[in-house]
Amino acid sequence: MRRLLAVSLLLLPSLVRAQATTEASLVFDKIEAMVPMRDGMRLNTEIYVPKNTTEKLPILLTRTPYGLPHDKKGFSSAFGHTYAELAKDGYIFVFQDIRGRAKSEGEFVMLRPVRDKSDAKAVDESTDTYDTIDWVLKAVPNNGRVGVLGISYGGWLTVMAMLEPHPAVKAVSPQASPADMWIGDDFHHNGAFRLSYGFEYVYALETSNAVENFKFDRYDTYQWYLALGALSNVNARFFQGKRPTWNDFARHPDYDAFWKRQAVAPYLTRVTVPTLNVAGWWDQEDFYGPLKIYETLEKVDRESRSILVVGPWNHGGWAFSDGERLGRIEFGSATARYFREQIQAPFFAYYLKDRGKLDLPEALTFETGSNVWRRHDRWPDAKAFERSLYLGAAGKLSFEPPTRDTDAEADSYVSDPAHPVPYRPRPVTQTYPAEEWPLWLVQDQRFVHGRPDVLAWESDPLSEDVVIAGNLAAHLFASTTGSDSDWIVKLIDVNPEDVADPSLRGFQLMVANDVFRGRYRKGFDSPAPIEPGKVEEYVIDLHSSNHRFQKGHRIMVQVQSSWFPVIDRNPQTFVPNIFEAKDADYRPATQKVYRSRRYPSRITMAVIQP
Repeated sequence: MRRLLAVSLLLLPSLVRAQATTEASLVFDKIEAMVPMRDGMRLNTEIYVPKNTTEKLPILLTRTPYGLPHDKKGFSSAFGHTYAELAKDGYIFVFQDIRGRAKSEGEFVMLRPVRDKSDAKAVDESTDTYDTIDWVLKAVPNNGRVGVLGISYGGWLTVMAMLEPHPAVKAVSPQASPADMWIGDDFHHNGAFRLSYGFEYVYALETSNAVENFKFDRYDTYQWYLALGALSNVNARFFQGKRPTWNDFARHPDYDAFWKRQAVAPYLTRVTVPTLNVAGWWDQEDFYGPLKIYETLEKVDRESRSILVVGPWNHGGWAFSDGERLGRIEFGSATARYFREQIQAPFFAYYLKDRGKLDLPEALTFETGSNVWRRHDRWPDAKAFERSLYLGAAGKLSFEPPTRDTDAEADSYVSDPAHPVPYRPRPVTQTYPAEEWPLWLVQDQRFVHGRPDVLAWESDPLSEDVVIAGNLAAHLFASTTGSDSDWIVKLIDVNPEDVADPSLRGFQLMVANDVFRGRYRKGFDSPAPIEPGKVEEYVIDLHSSNHRFQKGHRIMVQVQSSWFPVIDRNPQTFVPNIFEAKDADYRPATQKVYRSRRYPSRITMAVIQP
């Protein structure tokens, strides 16, 4: 949900390829204010008004829990990169610390729930945004129009601003916003807890009102988290019950009313203002959220005012780089700069300044593999149809369904919590700050291929292109000798051996992936032990993709039961609350994945004709 060295569109210069721009102190007059809220709390706010302009300008507001980074002269450092294109167009920029963070007054509440409207004194992020806009409109000359945007937590704050927008809000852009912290965003995926992220994020935001990174005593955090043992050791050894969000994790392991109240979809009952929803195919933190927000708004979007843009980026990658590559994967053009110049800037200019013509489709996606932008009347693409890839014998992956039905039509492995599969090559440096974390989804998966606790199925070289343009899901028929289990499924594009770059020959690129915690197969609010040895179907949402598997490439599927330490270890022994599990509860289990006519394990994909 953040890059601790600055996420909500306020990114430190050391992390970015700076754009050529005039020094902010020469372009803007800066106003600092403690803006009063309706309950008397005051929020630290910086207002940047362009010098030497006679035009009445609109306002762009970004709110953040991470503090306001500055250059050497005390001006926002965002104008050198993230806001460079917008600054050239001319806007009044407003940056604000949310309540309880940095210099703002009040109590910080992680993802503060939407207020009870029957309580006239209640506040939430929506009311704080409304009050801020109302104050700023009166404080500086402007054209009466406001836009709101932000990334990650800032994206979520933008969604909150959409719910009951101030009348002056005419356009918003929630970018990489979480939508549901239990189903598919930062803290959990399908009930599986995101351990390293959750632990380090809670420490960072709830140790003080400034961002503080946990100091590990081991470089390889894989070793550190393994030595930590059961989740119950976290409070006993480190937090001592003093971190509210960690306590919430422990008290609410299932999808109960606490998590459902935080989910944004139930509140998105109308498109209140034109909305530019932004996501990255390899977002390591919040990919589920933007797609869910767009999907929900589409059901009520009668005037086509909700737009989706998805590019080949990691978390916030469209804001702080040129987007020509991600890790070792090249995209053939400056995709991030294209977004900022040709999509984001025209969007706000059109709605806030009546400038230009907005030539944006309902959905604009970057088709990875072929490296081209695709326009769609809706997403998933209306021309897509479902096709299945079946797991077969001898590690073969095929579009042909299995024909045999014997007990031997299965593959097995031992999942041992004492030796979990790492989610990226070791040493696993800490989540923040770290160079590897933003890139782990595009790392070569050969580092686990061949492990005895990772199964793999691979197609023959493709005779023609296969193009995904929509949703994906894994249908895994499996059993375990334990009474609980995690299932991780990865869809992979395997390069041929004759590509020009030797380092990319045979490269295994993850296209889609996710984890499912087996206890929730009957419902996310209904955990239940698994009957040892019983074959059950696990349907795992692999979300969405626009990817071209090119002729000559192979398609691979990998299945495993641990992904450590980004996902906490499943004890594989059912306990009512894994946060209360003891070290003795963690036991090896034999996992079996079936691939028969009766149990056709497969990947379903929305594909279009190449």
